[in-house]
Amino acid sequence: MLDTLVIGSGFSGIGMGVALRRAAREDFEIWERASDLGGTWRDNHYPGCACDITSPVYSFSFAPKPDWSRLYPPQPEILDYLRGVARDHGLGPHLRFGRDMRAARWRVDHWEVEAADGTVAKARFLVLGTGGLSNWRLPGIAGLDGFDGAVWHSAAWNHDFPLEGKRVAVVGTGASAIQFVPEIAPKVGRLTIFQRTPPWVVPKLDREITPRVAERWRRQPWRQKLLRLFHFARSELLLQPRLRRMRGLDKLERIAREHMESAIADPILRDRLTPRYRFGCKRVLISNDWYPTLARDNVELVAERIEAATPDGLRTADGRTHGFDAIVFGTGFDVEAAWKGPDIVGLGGVALRDQWADAPKAYLGISVAGYPNLFITMGPATGLGHNSIIYMIEAQIAHIISAMALARDADAAVMPRRRAQDAFFDDVQAQMADTVWMKGGCDSWYLIGKGRNYTLWPGHSFAYRRLVKRVRPADYVPVDLADCRSSDDAC
Repeated sequence: MLDTLVIGSGFSGIGMGVALRRAAREDFEIWERASDLGGTWRDNHYPGCACDITSPVYSFSFAPKPDWSRLYPPQPEILDYLRGVARDHGLGPHLRFGRDMRAARWRVDHWEVEAADGTVAKARFLVLGTGGLSNWRLPGIAGLDGFDGAVWHSAAWNHDFPLEGKRVAVVGTGASAIQFVPEIAPKVGRLTIFQRTPPWVVPKLDREITPRVAERWRRQPWRQKLLRLFHFARSELLLQPRLRRMRGLDKLERIAREHMESAIADPILRDRLTPRYRFGCKRVLISNDWYPTLARDNVELVAERIEAATPDGLRTADGRTHGFDAIVFGTGFDVEAAWKGPDIVGLGGVALRDQWADAPKAYLGISVAGYPNLFITMGPATGLGHNSIIYMIEAQIAHIISAMALARDADAAVMPRRRAQDAFFDDVQAQMADTVWMKGGCDSWYLIGKGRNYTLWPGHSFAYRRLVKRVRPADYVPVDLADCRSSDDAC
């Protein structure tokens, strides 16, 4: 039986593996459904794919990389970085590729986990590091199966399709589209972008990291650490207007409008591109070439609702039919599927998807009442809309390692007390109520179910890290493994 089974090999899985090795726990495996590690940075390889968080903070604190090519790192470099961390920290023997977890069930004193290929593993601890951006989403457009051209999602880019001179539709104007649209616009014959809601877009203060700067960081690591602190603090400062009374949003909105107006002269197009909700309600996007691309002669922005697909293209609510050779969806990911997908069964035979049917409650976003020795990274209420999620992941991993130690010291399994879990949930929702994400006048992917925000942490990331830094034994229920082994009913 394994000590720990980790699901996923993105930043969460790799970080967890490093932490386990540092804690001298070598008996673990990392299951990955694909044939390579990397998570979302392996799957997303569309043209122009890059991070919208700066490289000094979008990396592990224990593995700084001085030789990024740019301040905002491109996808190939991030993927190579993850591979390098895995290699440098000896995770190769622990990685199991082609293992897609389908079910997990608590069995007396361990987790029994089944993969799609029939592999079954037993592990004392189960850590879900699959993240929220692992299952891409297609909108339900009637007749799409009957379209004669090519169709793909940005998270599964079709590099074999020749874009040159083609009529291409892009559905969606989110974080992915804002990167790949400027890359493909000069190649295609005609590009039509279907926009449901315009995003707030601000300038991208990107720059090249020269070999001279990289060498300085390598020789004097404190310089890069200081830059990391600066970028972290700046992002935290820019979060403040989105909280509670939302003071300061007018200034940020003015910056975004001026950025748009500097590139878009057409008043009709300007109006279509102006959000009718407050800055930060949806994810704020950064780009220097999005608006200039929309002003190109071969690019059209369509704001009418898509009614159906036809064999030739897409028909909008105004009755107009648009003909295309290809349709590309930049429509994001299904966060709920990542939380509710696998069949995870805890005490009393209760499936996690059923327990979370009304609301995904998890203590600190990390562990769930009724599921012994189960831990989650990037769980409910721990996402960020302003800073590096890796900061949150490292805080969660440290908490998980401490909770595991608590279980081993007591020769027990651990799970949160329901009252502690409910108190965390209620506190998060109370803090969320007066933020821009709830009162900003938009409908975003952050909102799940009945318009509740179960996705984001409603405050500063350093406050979350302070909250999870210490494991509180009183908030955990020890499950006596001796009793479990003598009687299944005891567990």
